[in-house]
Amino acid sequence: MMNNNKIYYVCKYTPIELLAAMGASCENLNGMPGNFELAEQMVHPNICGFGKAVLEAVMEGQVKELVLVNCCDTIRSVYDVLEDMGKLDFLYMVDMLHGEGCCSRERTALQLKGLAKAYAEYKGQDYLQMFCREAFAKAFVPPVKEKGAHLSVMGARMGKELYEMVQKSMPYPVENDSCVNNRSVGEAKPPKEKDFDKLMDWYAGELLGQMPCMRMMDHTGRKQLYQDPGLKGIIYHTVKFCDFYSFEYAELKQHAAVPLLKIESDYTIQSSGQLLTRLEAFAESLVQDERKGQERKMGKGYFAGIDSGSTSTDVVILDKNRQIVAGIILPTGAGAAIGAERALEEALKDAGLTREDIDALVTTGYGRTAIQDGDKSITEITCHARGAHYLDPSVRTVVDIGGQDSKVIRLDEQGNVVNFVMNDKCAAGTGRFLEMMARTMEMSLDQLGNCGIQYKEDITISSMCTVFAESEVVSLIAQNKETDDIVHGLNKAVAAKTAALVKRVGGEEKYMMTGGVSRNQGLVKTLEERLGTKLVISEQAQLCGALGAALFAADMVAQA
Repeated sequence: MMNNNKIYYVCKYTPIELLAAMGASCENLNGMPGNFELAEQMVHPNICGFGKAVLEAVMEGQVKELVLVNCCDTIRSVYDVLEDMGKLDFLYMVDMLHGEGCCSRERTALQLKGLAKAYAEYKGQDYLQMFCREAFAKAFVPPVKEKGAHLSVMGARMGKELYEMVQKSMPYPVENDSCVNNRSVGEAKPPKEKDFDKLMDWYAGELLGQMPCMRMMDHTGRKQLYQDPGLKGIIYHTVKFCDFYSFEYAELKQHAAVPLLKIESDYTIQSSGQLLTRLEAFAESLVQDERKGQERKMGKGYFAGIDSGSTSTDVVILDKNRQIVAGIILPTGAGAAIGAERALEEALKDAGLTREDIDALVTTGYGRTAIQDGDKSITEITCHARGAHYLDPSVRTVVDIGGQDSKVIRLDEQGNVVNFVMNDKCAAGTGRFLEMMARTMEMSLDQLGNCGIQYKEDITISSMCTVFAESEVVSLIAQNKETDDIVHGLNKAVAAKTAALVKRVGGEEKYMMTGGVSRNQGLVKTLEERLGTKLVISEQAQLCGALGAALFAADMVAQA
């Protein structure tokens, strides 16, 4: 629960030093709620998630005093809603211009004096008597910055829960340089000016002279952030329904010389959890040349990888020559840990081995963290890349349509991950989508995979939403459309979605398709037509993630 005796603020241009001089205690309002149940009763669901997070905190009674800055249309809307609600004891909007010139400085100085007067009136005092110059000077605290190798979070503000997740996931210290956090006013030294108006004029210049955010006209100064010699990578964060930062991201893609990961959250804790695989895969790509550690000595020379997916659990066991001695695919069932134990037992039995014969075990897949028996956990992004490179070193792009997500991974000549994208926010274009469509058509997945190749009518399924697509399929069945034609329409929809991911990642030949959906002949043919090239389909395609995990397990052991 937040402290109701504090003034909360949302923008780095907020004059928190002035508020401190007026006796206030300030805190950045940056928490991520579990949902927007209360906020969406007051505003349209498609406004920026951060705006809804502010409303949620107020409506839950966590905030009583709030100072906003007119950052964008969403914050203006939030201010209007809050003012109309009248739930806050103190609410003020600092209306700042979008530049650093003389007019902006003069305007900002007037706004500072207006805030001081409003807060003093709220406290029942005179603002000049209430203002303490000593407290004002002490409020300027220089920020602590990383001087060595580090990563930078840029773009839209990042909720504290997501930022903590980023810090835990990364191999380097993480500096938060998103729009609200790289506040540098604390580096200034206030003059010993007794005249309040002149002091506010100086203070206005310091506020406006910070590292600019994207709302400011001179935002190009932000290039200093990615020109830091200690910078090892950038995590670029955007908030759903906010397109303010697309220009900066395009600039970074073109000019930044370090690895770059773009993520998007809706500013809820739930959306943060969905980003963990992307973050961990990015972290692994940053240290992929450092995986040659000799953590153990050679034992009996067998290594296992377990890929715990939402639909199936796959296990691969390799011998000391890195040849496959067992490969098992079983339904995951109700629990990832139980499914993994069962699949590993089957693989050991198939290879004539015992658990003691395995020198190292690496887990991957969405259920990897639930498996306690592994020696290490690595994301499916990195494992699919490693497995694909093992199966065909000439492959440069891997397409994996999994049960609950789809991903496209671009590789270099050594099989390292160069770039990747995922569709993991809904079932559109995933194996789950195909499974539900097969159920609607009263077919098995194998039957669905053999249909749609010899189609006659080129049907288009207009919606990729699983619910709406199901309605379309039911309607087409009612119209007596041929099964092959309907399935071809579904294959086209999935192929279009997948091809869009390929384009985003900058896919290049050769292409390999991995995972269980690679057995779907109709979809493979349609995707090949969409991409204009043949897909490499290995006999071990569905085992690719587990194979990569087993190869990493072998890396953990020094060769005799």
